[in-house]
Amino acid sequence: MLIVLLAYERSSQSYIPLQRNSKFSGMKELPCPTVYIEHDSTILLVCQPAPTTMTSAFSPTRAWWKSAVIYQIYPISFFDSNGDGLGDLPGIYQKLDYIKALGADVIWLCPIYKSPLADMGYDISDYQSIDPRYGTLEDWDRLLAGVHERGMKLLMDFVANHTSDEHEWFKESRSSKTHPKRDWYIWRPPRYDENGQRHPPNNWKSIFQGPAWEYDETTEEYFLHLFVKEQPDLNWENTAVRNAIWDTMRFWLDRGCDGFRLDAINMISKAHGLPNAAVTDPGSELQPAALLYVNGPRVHEYLREMNQKVLSCYDAMTVGETSVTHNPDDIAAYVLPENKELNMVFQFQVMDIDAGGVEGGAEAVIPLAYREWKLLELKTITERWQLFKREQGYWNALFLENHDHSRSVSRYGNDTLQWRAASAKLLALYHTTQAGTLYVYQGQELGMANFSKTWDLTEYKDVATINFRKQELEKRQKAQGKIDVDMSDVLEGFQRKARDHEILGCVLMTTMCTGGTRRPKMKTPTVY
Repeated sequence: MLIVLLAYERSSQSYIPLQRNSKFSGMKELPCPTVYIEHDSTILLVCQPAPTTMTSAFSPTRAWWKSAVIYQIYPISFFDSNGDGLGDLPGIYQKLDYIKALGADVIWLCPIYKSPLADMGYDISDYQSIDPRYGTLEDWDRLLAGVHERGMKLLMDFVANHTSDEHEWFKESRSSKTHPKRDWYIWRPPRYDENGQRHPPNNWKSIFQGPAWEYDETTEEYFLHLFVKEQPDLNWENTAVRNAIWDTMRFWLDRGCDGFRLDAINMISKAHGLPNAAVTDPGSELQPAALLYVNGPRVHEYLREMNQKVLSCYDAMTVGETSVTHNPDDIAAYVLPENKELNMVFQFQVMDIDAGGVEGGAEAVIPLAYREWKLLELKTITERWQLFKREQGYWNALFLENHDHSRSVSRYGNDTLQWRAASAKLLALYHTTQAGTLYVYQGQELGMANFSKTWDLTEYKDVATINFRKQELEKRQKAQGKIDVDMSDVLEGFQRKARDHEILGCVLMTTMCTGGTRRPKMKTPTVY
């Protein structure tokens, strides 16, 4: 029998091996509170830090977010309080004691602002209103009060790269070339070829496939959208845009919000002149262009301004999303304290470990395509980031799941009946024994798995999966000259990695938990 004792080292905020093959006659001999995990011939005894007498986990002498466990909620699929099949703010309020009992210190809410839901609520039509699906501002105030009463904090998801095309700012911007808000967004005239055919201003492909430009008949120009066409990109070059963003952040901080997760924050600055991307896909008019809109020339200037004018005035935490960025030094620039930008960022090397095209670098990553990976790769990534620039103050954001990525037990483990529990426990141990701030996605604590592999391609409804499926189908039909083509590898990729698995109804939404009379409008997995 192998027995491993892991002890919590406060100075490094991590767990270290103390003893192997130690002889313990019982739990009473252990030097501190433990979590006991047994599987086959191995016992893991995780020695936890001594309990505190404080009502909150936060130390008055340490940045509070360094000691926090953050629980992420995708509200529409979390808990339904009124039986309409949609999760809501009162439903979250009802589950605050449950979340607190898990050991969470912070709740991160995915967007609850008014939105047409073209992209899961990340298309915001009013930054200062709660979408009626979820409740009201008064419901938010009550939720915030309940969170604070329990010694927890509340983190809002803030989308600053783009808005909804139904936002009043964009409606005004598209109304006329002379409107004062015209340059709040990125507009360009068409290009015409020698045959007089109209083309977008450059060859950029959007993150969700298709062109990154949409033609607007009203003013006969194109607007840029890095995501779906209903999400026009804001023009951060415009000082008025930045000031409007600062005002919106202050609105929530003044109301009591404790910080922000900043969506797609490394995309707010684009390459000067918006040049064509290098041709890496000769068979397509559209080219991957991340190198021209990720980590742009003014991104750090903008974030220092955000910090100076807003964040430094509050005791607020920030975590940025920095996808399509694999260079550690590029990521560190957002986080190192001397730069005065963000507290931490989500870097995606573990998320991209099974991505097709990853060998070609961040620009070549195909998130929904699957490739086999080896344990040594995971160990190498983990060691790199656990040791990376620690002396200079770099801080990790630790996550295995979120609203953009599928269930970890299905993706990195084995979700069969025989191995699912052991896989979930092993992943939990891996996740919680690293140095950094811990993020847990709703249902992850239950070992929720991806939905059934019997579901076919038509069951996948997320915009990213729909667009990728359409692109791959058309590409294969054209290449093979026939309609009926093999898409089994695409289905396998979706089964492992599609966002659909995370945004489906959490098991907390089911009638067994809510006592409600209606099932959620989203399908609910049966394996958890």
